[in-house]
Amino acid sequence: MPRAWLLCISVGLVALGCGSDKASEPQPGELNPPPAERRLRFAFVPNNVSNFWTIAKKGLDKAAAELDVEAEFRPPASGGIAEQRSIIEDLLNKGIDGITVSPIDPANQTDFLNGVADRVPLLCHDSDAPQSKRLAYVGTNNLQAGREAGKLIKEALPQGGKIMLFVGTLDAQNAQDRKRGIEEELQGSGVDILDTRTDQVDTVKARSIAEDELVAHPDLACLVGLWSYNGPALAAALKGSGKAGSVKIVCFDEDEETLQAITEGLIHGTVVQRPFEMGYQTIKLLTDIARGNKGAVPEGGLIDTGVVLVRKDNVQAFWDELKALTQ
Repeated sequence: MPRAWLLCISVGLVALGCGSDKASEPQPGELNPPPAERRLRFAFVPNNVSNFWTIAKKGLDKAAAELDVEAEFRPPASGGIAEQRSIIEDLLNKGIDGITVSPIDPANQTDFLNGVADRVPLLCHDSDAPQSKRLAYVGTNNLQAGREAGKLIKEALPQGGKIMLFVGTLDAQNAQDRKRGIEEELQGSGVDILDTRTDQVDTVKARSIAEDELVAHPDLACLVGLWSYNGPALAAALKGSGKAGSVKIVCFDEDEETLQAITEGLIHGTVVQRPFEMGYQTIKLLTDIARGNKGAVPEGGLIDTGVVLVRKDNVQAFWDELKALTQ
């Protein structure tokens, strides 16, 4: 075949190819095709790695399965602000669709949380950052929870007595609110709060601090733990000090060791939050927001998950219900 014909055929084929490419491009006024649909991805960031959060994870897993979304559970092993911040930054870099966080130190994290809220829907759970741009707080009314703990303390010490509070850190809003609620409830009761001791979220240190205080204050009548791991730590301190039965304990949450200590009479009672509901409700709300249901955010931005008081008379029934819920 003459070269001239070959050249014409080649040019024609190129022209056809170019024409085919133009036909595949969106024409003016024509919408681009939507991207392939993907599952929404959310993250639940606690403030430490205590057993309390294991129950919350059950709730978020249930919500994720029901709503066909992904829910990532990312606790900071150290319980430190820097690690929590690093986790959140990593999640943002991975393109997460929404985050719920329990701030470790809200006063010093507000600017950072505002930056997060500018990028994705942000909720707080368990401990709030009320001055931030978070859309809602899902969790316990900690001031009221503190008052409920105060009622348990008055039950344990009907004649009054000296007590001491124990918690990981007083920087967290939940610790501050619980402490204030206890103080308000105990006014005029004859119960004297000697002090509050912090352990920087170190369970070994939590026990040793309690043991030291039992020696320094032999007239202590009740130890009060404000965070979930404090109950087991205080119970171990009483046993180690040989004061089991002579000093009362009131605490928070439903750690298995706490529930066992209640059955044994070592702990008078515990104020149980609803961590399962925290996990479930935060993922549900984030999903509603991401799917365009802005009305899902309650007026005032608060979802109170409530508390239950667990004593020796109802501990077994509560424990059975908890096992059924988390299986």
